[in-house]
Formats: sequence, structure tokens, C-alpha cells
Amino acid sequence: MTTYETLDWDVDEDGVAVLTLDRPDALNAFDLTMARELEQVFLTDARDDAVRAVVVTGSGRAFCAGMDLSAEGNVFGLDESLAPTPEDFRQQYDEPPYAEGVRDTGGKVTLAIHALPKPVIGAINGAAVGIGATMTLAMDIRLASTNARIGFVFGRLGIVPEACSTWFLPRIVGIQQALEWVYSADILTAEQAHAGRLVRSLHEPDELLPAALDLARSFVVDRSPTALGLAKQMLYRNSAAEHPLEAHLSDSLAMFYTSIADGKEGVAAFLEKRSPEFKGKATELPRIYPA
Repeated sequence: MTTYETLDWDVDEDGVAVLTLDRPDALNAFDLTMARELEQVFLTDARDDAVRAVVVTGSGRAFCAGMDLSAEGNVFGLDESLAPTPEDFRQQYDEPPYAEGVRDTGGKVTLAIHALPKPVIGAINGAAVGIGATMTLAMDIRLASTNARIGFVFGRLGIVPEACSTWFLPRIVGIQQALEWVYSADILTAEQAHAGRLVRSLHEPDELLPAALDLARSFVVDRSPTALGLAKQMLYRNSAAEHPLEAHLSDSLAMFYTSIADGKEGVAAFLEKRSPEFKGKATELPRIYPA
């Protein structure tokens, strides 16, 4: 298993991984090392078949206090000598010099989280500001401590929301609430975040991580990894489709392929009143959308 400089990674016997942002002396501030390590963990460690779900939290009293602004030069790691046009960038965004010099590091992280075909739960234990807030938007569900403080504070710094947050945030809370929070750039209390439907539930500090772990286990114990992975893919993608026919076509293929695999075991286990023994893997999902 990879060892990380800014993260801690631990997997329990149920396959629930706890990923801890681990720079407590810096309030788990996000730097380029953390960006690379977060992207790597979601593209490698979290894709191991032994991992069934991931819970993300912070070490110490913060979740993530945002970008580490103490770095020298461009604190976002961007190449200020470039002048990319939208056309050039779209054609070559994953190639030098744009891949490292222009692409938003937070966006690389959230794309990796979003692509993971497994449940990801954010356990927001304290301050979550800037990228500390936007990285959680790619997680499927967010729980928060009553001590949490969440801020989309980009307007205070003269920059814009990043990490794909303009895609995720309106889908989670609605466009009006998203605009208000971004325009105001205020720090939200846990209660305000909950009222705005950004977080699922609030918990006392010492009860937050156990609640997140219990929720994760309820998602994966006696569940098919294949069915979960497909369901995640379908819910995100079909909710943005132009017509329900698109959902019908992908649903049909997903139903077909699961019914001849883990579905058979699930039906047999139900009829025999026993726990199922699913064999499917989240890393080997049948293809239900055109290439």
C-alpha cells in the first residue's frame, strides 16, 4: 500500500476505507502535494476490490482550511507564462503544457472522486473552506459536525469557484442557493449548510465519524459492488440526460447484465432467506453507455 505525506488511509474488515486529510498543524490546508496524493488515492488505492466505500474526514479540528496560500509563486501551481484560448485548451487540456500549467488541481481531484464507482461519504469535522468545501461536492453524501464551518469564499480572493463545483453545487442545493452562497462568500454554520441541503445530517463531534462509518456499512454490506457502481453512474448521468429515453436505454442494459450475474445470486439468497454472496466487482462494470 502506498504511504502518503498528507493523507492517512485505513481500510476495515467491511471494506470501508477512512481517508483522513492529515496536515493538522496547517488545518489540513490543500497544497500541490495533497492534490497529487488525493488524485492518486482515488485512482489507485480506492479502486482496489477490497475497498467497498470511502469515508473522507480531517485530522484535528479542521476538515480542510482551503488552499495553502503560503506557497511561493503561483499558489495554485499554474504557469503564468501561458495564455490559453478556450479552443486550444479544450483540444489539449490533458497534454503539456496545459495539463500541469492550466488545469485546476482541485478539479483533477473531484473528477477522480466522481469517477470512483463506489460510495464516497464526506465527514466534515471542522472548517471546510474554498477547496475544502468544493472537494466534498463530488462526494455522494456529506455529514457534518456541529462544529463545521463551510465557505465558498472565492469572491473574497478575487477568484472563481473551482473543482467542478459549478457543476456539482447547483445540482445539490439548487441554482438560487448556489448563487447566494457564491455571491456572498460567507462562512456558513453547520446549521445553515444543513438547512440549505448541502449536508445530509449534523452530529456531535465525537459522533460524526462513527455515524459516517455506519452509513457506509449500510450501503455495502450484503450489496453487489457491480449494482452499486452502475447505480452511481446512472443516477449522475441520467439526471442530466435530455430525455427519459436515455435513462430507459441505459437502465435496460444495466438490468440485463446484472440480472444474469449478481442478480441471480440476489434472488436465490432472498428465496433461501440467507445473506447473498455477490461476486461482481466495481472495477469490472458492464458498459451501458456508448463509448
